[in-house]
Amino acid sequence: MKTSDFDYELPEELIAQTPMEPRDHSRLMIVPPHEGAPIHRHFYDIVDELRPGDALVVNETRVIPARLLGVKADTGVPVEVLLLRRRTATDWEALVRPGRRLKPGAVCSFGGGLLTCEVLENVEETGGRLVRFRYEGVFEELLDRLGEMPLPPYIHEHLADPSRYQTVYAKEEGSAAAPTAGLHFTPELLEKIRAKGVQIIPVLLHVGLGTFRPVSAEDVDDHKMHSEFYQVTPEAAEAINAARQNGGRVVCVGTTSVRTLETVADERGVIHPGSGETAIFIKPGVRVKAVDALITNFHLPQSTLLMLVSAFIGRERALSCYREAVAEKYRFFSFGDAMFLHRDDNLPDDPALEDR
Repeated sequence: MKTSDFDYELPEELIAQTPMEPRDHSRLMIVPPHEGAPIHRHFYDIVDELRPGDALVVNETRVIPARLLGVKADTGVPVEVLLLRRRTATDWEALVRPGRRLKPGAVCSFGGGLLTCEVLENVEETGGRLVRFRYEGVFEELLDRLGEMPLPPYIHEHLADPSRYQTVYAKEEGSAAAPTAGLHFTPELLEKIRAKGVQIIPVLLHVGLGTFRPVSAEDVDDHKMHSEFYQVTPEAAEAINAARQNGGRVVCVGTTSVRTLETVADERGVIHPGSGETAIFIKPGVRVKAVDALITNFHLPQSTLLMLVSAFIGRERALSCYREAVAEKYRFFSFGDAMFLHRDDNLPDDPALEDR
């Protein structure tokens, strides 16, 4: 299975540069189970697709203002440090630019010296650096003051309101990117969903480097996912399992929620509480055990996220839906439109058989 098998043509003008206002007025492509043409609605119609007794699983991670712009202390050369993962109170894994100038020992300064960091060592797994911060006061307050939202590189417009790159239920700080499928929900829409008898259950996965790195391996099986922190509480596990036992569906908001549940699910699809690091890679041929339906945005060509969607509904059907989305001029990627799809249990274990 080649990375090029997950390519599609996307006109640049369909890459959404600004979020939809109101949030829930984005378009929604509903993909029926197994077969049938996609149905075109608006996101606020998601209420009609959910059933009493369903469990709607959301990722309550919160994006930190992880992009720091400053200068190299000894030369004044502009630098960028993108925080990925905290190791200690002062040490972070980060991506740095320009990488050739920021070798171990280099010092970066932000806010006229209010915050500095020293590059300690290279991090082979990410291609980034381990950096140590020095400051007076509270780090989080300085980060709020000096940092910027780490928007994806394909978004070129200025984001006037940083809260639009947060879900309305974001709670636990730690992500370097938003779980963007959740950006479509408003408090009012969530209340309508609850009123229908759907339980909204939070889990946690801090979105990290995988969002920023394309698949470079020619063969999909050679791609290595970077690990991210996850947490599923005993209360969340119990509620999700109870919903399924009572005939409800597990509906995940976003691929991060899917990866979280599949990390802690056993072969029967039963969710077990836990926390730690996950590098799970869900692609065609990997059986999705714990999730019945998925709400997700439209993802980059040749990305691991498109591969996850293909594991859900099959590669050919996924690419067909994407071609239709292009033809219907849907908006793509982080600030774009969404799709609602059901897991196809009839997919072959060998993804090569799908094309025969």
